[in-house]
Amino acid sequence: MDDVTDQVEVRRQKLLKLKESGIPSYPNDFKPGHVSSQIISDFGSLPDDEIRALTTAFSLAGRIMSIRSFGKASFFHLQDRKGRLQIYVRRDRVGEDGHRLFQSLDLGDIVGVWGHLFRTKTKELTLEAQGLRLLCKCLRPLPEKWHGLADVEVRYRQRYVDLMVNREVRDLFEKRSQIIRLIRRFFEERDFLEVETPMMQSIPGGAAARPFITHHNALNMDLYLRVAPELFLKRLLVGGIERVFELNRNFRNEGISVRHNPEFTMLEFYQAYATYEDLMGLTEELFVSVAREVAGSLKFSFGEHTIDLQRPWRRISPSDALEQYGGATRADIASLEGLRAFARRRNISFDPGLPYGSLLVEVFEEIAEPHLIQPTFVVGYPLEVSPLARKNDANPALVDRFELYVGGRELANAFSELNDPLDQRERFLNQAEARQAGNEMASAMDEDFLRALEYGMPPAAGEGIGIDRMVMLFTGSPSIRDVILFPVFRPER
Repeated sequence: MDDVTDQVEVRRQKLLKLKESGIPSYPNDFKPGHVSSQIISDFGSLPDDEIRALTTAFSLAGRIMSIRSFGKASFFHLQDRKGRLQIYVRRDRVGEDGHRLFQSLDLGDIVGVWGHLFRTKTKELTLEAQGLRLLCKCLRPLPEKWHGLADVEVRYRQRYVDLMVNREVRDLFEKRSQIIRLIRRFFEERDFLEVETPMMQSIPGGAAARPFITHHNALNMDLYLRVAPELFLKRLLVGGIERVFELNRNFRNEGISVRHNPEFTMLEFYQAYATYEDLMGLTEELFVSVAREVAGSLKFSFGEHTIDLQRPWRRISPSDALEQYGGATRADIASLEGLRAFARRRNISFDPGLPYGSLLVEVFEEIAEPHLIQPTFVVGYPLEVSPLARKNDANPALVDRFELYVGGRELANAFSELNDPLDQRERFLNQAEARQAGNEMASAMDEDFLRALEYGMPPAAGEGIGIDRMVMLFTGSPSIRDVILFPVFRPER
């Protein structure tokens, strides 16, 4: 990648002169004793005379983000992992060598400084440097107007620069980390055990998705990056781990959009002796708990909407949602032919071979999903689209399942688990027929999982929650790429 500019060449020459003068270019022996936020928090509110009376020598390390030079004296802002602090550099304080070094520095350089605090005439808490060292030369100029870049793809590709110059981006990923900590605490407090299950699997299963394929040379066998950990977590239920969760990475060889990335993070959890109804309550508790910690309220902005997580949340079936948001009549959705005719009138393209339940869900997602802004449990899913869920006792054409929608997006999928090995085998066979007919996303036959069920899996319910989409919700992010540090892109040419 040959993109050396004149500014890059100037910085390289500065680095060369520093090396020739014997100044270490990339030392690793400077140990900062403080961080900017700690200094500001502890001393920022003290009166000027008390700050001047401090005898503490402070030391920090970080990146130079701005420089104002006035000849013998200069100011710069140093940014470390916790924020920024102004630094004052005077020739008579740092000495001729120190001042000469400072004059060779550029925006983006990483330096170590030490000195004492004072407050400027503009009342800004400032460290007056007694010395400074270059710790790492920045050979590329920082962008002047990073927010103004027309091509936001550059920000995603060069996330390291995005984090460097945009504090709000770093805040977002700190919030993501906070959300994940809160989720862990939530489940640990409820006696769930966190586990890790295989990310490479000999049989892809647990979700209707196209997998990535790799090859293990020593075993001479194909393996699949997991599309979901579901079947392994259920094996743990069989083994007696009655409450289990995993924060995992899944991989699906499908499209890329503002809602989809081929590699994404999921929370998946299972609870024995629970139903999908129980998980609705647990899901409400989880989101409310996170909202109070992260947003400070159950009401918060998301795009042009205000989301209200006040319980209880609404429940609606796909059929009722089509009536409410699509103007469908009972006759439209009472039969396969009626549903096909309705889809054609709404200009929805579909595979003519789809069974009724699959077409119903496709039409629902096309028409109703964007309208589900406030938290809504969609219930009453057809059996055809739920090969791992328990049949509903009152209507075996449906399963005990819900999907959670907030902000017009699906955030979670849950159901009472199918633990009848004979029923599960029959559904796997039906899925195998679908695969032979060309459906690459249909589930594969998993004999070992069936064997596990034959040992007896307790009645249970399980759920998967998209962490990336959950973070999007609580940070108001419009694209999944905003909440993934390094989203997938084509290689640069």
